[in-house]
Amino acid sequence: MVRKPVVSTISSGGYLQGNVNGKLPSLGGKEPPGQEKVVLKKKITLVRGISIIIGTIIGAGIFISPKGVLQNTGSVGMSLVIWTVCGVLSLFGALSYAELGTSIKKSGGHYTYILEVFGPLPAFVRVWVELLIIRPAATAVISLAFGRYILEPFFIQCEIPELAIKLITAVGITVVMVLNSMSVSWSARIQIFLTFCKLTAILIIIVPGVMQLIKGQTQHFKDAFSGRGANIMGLPLAFYYGMYAYAGWFYLNFVTEEVENPEKTIPLAICISMAIVTIGYVLTNVAYFTTISAEELLLSNAVAVTFSERLLGNFSLAVPIFVALSCFGSMNGGVFAVSRLFYVASREGQLPEILSMIHVRKHTPLPAVIVLHPLTMIMLFSGDLYSLLNFLSFARWLFIGLAVAGLIYLRYKRPDMHRPFKVPLFIPALFSFTCLFMVALSLYSDPFSTGIGFIITLTGVPAYYLFIIWDKKPKWFRRLSDKITRTLQIILEVVPEEDCDKL
Repeated sequence: MVRKPVVSTISSGGYLQGNVNGKLPSLGGKEPPGQEKVVLKKKITLVRGISIIIGTIIGAGIFISPKGVLQNTGSVGMSLVIWTVCGVLSLFGALSYAELGTSIKKSGGHYTYILEVFGPLPAFVRVWVELLIIRPAATAVISLAFGRYILEPFFIQCEIPELAIKLITAVGITVVMVLNSMSVSWSARIQIFLTFCKLTAILIIIVPGVMQLIKGQTQHFKDAFSGRGANIMGLPLAFYYGMYAYAGWFYLNFVTEEVENPEKTIPLAICISMAIVTIGYVLTNVAYFTTISAEELLLSNAVAVTFSERLLGNFSLAVPIFVALSCFGSMNGGVFAVSRLFYVASREGQLPEILSMIHVRKHTPLPAVIVLHPLTMIMLFSGDLYSLLNFLSFARWLFIGLAVAGLIYLRYKRPDMHRPFKVPLFIPALFSFTCLFMVALSLYSDPFSTGIGFIITLTGVPAYYLFIIWDKKPKWFRRLSDKITRTLQIILEVVPEEDCDKL
């Protein structure tokens, strides 16, 4: 729901409203210049869309530890097959999301599509888990990688102190939050620059690898499919590692309402991005095996660093910097996109109202961005983040599989729906089946971790009935809620989105 602007200072719901010109009348006398409506602007061009997808997909995984795929496949050849298959499957998922994004022109990604097809309860459970656990933990994990690798050149001869890593990580997270709060344009420009850095880092690995192949360094590819055979228990975990490395292709759909000409931009950005990433990932893994044996790769904690030390000499010191920049780009892209998910969920009445408000001058969803900051800091300084992500990785693919299955449902339920971009039906069918099959196999192969994740996810059901369905909350609770909302509006200088015809 989009709230309509009114002239009065306090709405009947208890929050401050802007006037019809987008001004905020009760902020201590401050009024934003100009007569623009307070809305999220369409500033995502094709290049920016590509940078969001590539910049979010390529994080630390391809540079640090692709050994998860090798461990669970048992051979060099099979690991390369898995990397390729995961790329193709991710493309299928991305193409399915391209149809969903051009048919349902609302931001929010998985949340919006599940809400549209399956209703409010599954959608709330999805955003509940995303807000409380998945996104703060995922941001903290990729940020820790940023902190570790930005400090690596300064601690060549000794171990990096854990406190130093966490402090520099906290600074990095804060910078990303501030950047996304201040300007959509600058956030997008920096994302383009960081995407260029990521592709440069991949080329630094691929080019020497190709030169090694030209020199005949193919000994590690002989009998590529021999070795410890993969079993049915290992393959779903190998797919998890591979699909996790490709995760991020869905983030452009989180900002659909801010994309220029989404009917053309979204499919084109997705196709170009996935082709670049898949080719880059496969060639990067091939490059590793021109210099590093399967046994050495399994022993390495940072494959790209090991590779560069052997082939690049002193230039290898630049690799950790590129990895750190790659991680920073993933942090930036993830926060930019997921904040829109919270914004849309709030607009639909499933999260606190303040999260659907926009800064009167910056035109950014400021509350939806900064809500992640305290939660991420809590995750950063507590517990085993990697175990937490393992608990909940199944939830991500469960809901993505459901969203893509919803595309098939819409084909039959709403055949006359306007679909500017349409994929063959076997693509969403194969992708959703693969996602749900991986989830089922993970429940079988690792019942403890996935069982805990399942229980955490189910906590969203009572939360839905407590916070959303129960409408007889005490008067003191409603008054307190309204007072908190008004206070936060004044401090943050935000108002509800103006009514407009952008959809």
